[in-house]
Amino acid sequence: MTQPVIVSTLLLTVLLMIGLVFFIRASVKDRTQEVRLLSEQSEDSLLSHLRQYFGQRSYQVAAIDATRNQVTFEGIVRPSVFLAVFLSLLASVGVLCFVLVLSIVLPTWSNLWWGLLIVSPLAGVFYWKGAERVEQVSLKVESSPNQQSVIVIRAHRDELAELQRSLALKAE
Repeated sequence: MTQPVIVSTLLLTVLLMIGLVFFIRASVKDRTQEVRLLSEQSEDSLLSHLRQYFGQRSYQVAAIDATRNQVTFEGIVRPSVFLAVFLSLLASVGVLCFVLVLSIVLPTWSNLWWGLLIVSPLAGVFYWKGAERVEQVSLKVESSPNQQSVIVIRAHRDELAELQRSLALKAE
């Protein structure tokens, strides 16, 4: 192979590895958001529906602030076996590509590069250790002048989307 092709292939493979590392790191990133949702239900009815909904999703009431009409729920988020295996497989493919390019660029150390494949399962271990955490959902129900209840809720974005879909809430 010609020198420019080898150098450009090495550069692209290094960029692939950097992207892979950031992708694996992002798998455990906190994605908490705060939104305001509207409901046609009264405050009391809505609070009971929310308590029932979060109870079904294995959340427990952690704190109640009656003066501010705020409730905090806690639940443990478990890591996904599929995602741990997928990230390990993805890391294996990425490291394999990197090893192949390094074997072409530096053929004298070719046997040494294959040892890098041992680190690929660490991606799954990293995800498994970082993904299990206590997740908090904080919500506050307010009345609005137009006979609607407003929920100010702070939670993981996937939990917010599921709540909005399940209880047919509208974004403010």
